[in-house]
This record gives sequence, C-alpha cells and structure tokens, in this order.
Amino acid sequence: MKQSRQKHSATFKAKVALAAIKGDRTVGELAGEYGVHPSQIHAWKKALLDGAAGVFENGSDRDDKTNE
Repeated sequence: MKQSRQKHSATFKAKVALAAIKGDRTVGELAGEYGVHPSQIHAWKKALLDGAAGVFENGSDRDDKTNE
C-alpha cells in the first residue's frame, strides 16, 4: 500500500526549525521527537535562516508607509 506524503503547516516547520537553531538538542533527537527526517529539518532551518532578513526588510517598509 502506498503511503501518502505528509503536509506540514508553516507553523510546525517554523517550530521545528527554531528548535534546531537553538541547538540544545541534536537534529537526530528533534527528528525522533517530531517524526520528520533529519534532512528535512536541515532544509527548514536553512530556509528560515535565508528568509529571516526579509522579515525585517518588509517590516521597515510597512513602518515607513504607516508613518506617512
């Protein structure tokens, strides 16, 4: 029987990626706890770190428009 792919929410991905960034547990431990593959955790962590600067860039644009 074919197993269907899991679809994780953005909130779940962020939660796991933030736990990986903290560094208090290994990726292997997190993978066992959350039930995802360690390489998937690395991918989510990389995506979070790569996109983190965009949060502040978009926020400053919003503040400028609000102040006008």
